[in-house]
Amino acid sequence: MKSYRELDIYNDSKKPAIEIHRMTLMLPKFELYEEGSQIRRSSKSVTAMIVEGYGRKRYKAEFIKYLVYSQAECDETILHLDFLYETESLKDKIKYDDWRSRYDTLSKRINKFLQWVEDNWNDFSSPGTGNL
Repeated sequence: MKSYRELDIYNDSKKPAIEIHRMTLMLPKFELYEEGSQIRRSSKSVTAMIVEGYGRKRYKAEFIKYLVYSQAECDETILHLDFLYETESLKDKIKYDDWRSRYDTLSKRINKFLQWVEDNWNDFSSPGTGNL
């Protein structure tokens, strides 16, 4: 891997974050700055934490830490989607179901990648380890 852009979890997290950002701009005004702000931040943080972790990939523990943060942000995004839908601020059930499903799947994929990193990633902070 030469770039975080090659990670499927990066690509699978960026597009729905942009879609959610656009959706929140159409929320009722009282939600735009409350729940809208929260879900914008958490959905974008899923991607941002993947990028930040990859930037620290030289240190396995740092990479893992940021992948854990990414998964937590993913789960937080699901919670905010649920809140918006259940309070009827997000009325489009098809979009809600689609985003909910994508983030559920993404959370599992981040976890699977996290497990792979734990089991297979070389820790470059230790002497005598291999290269990427």
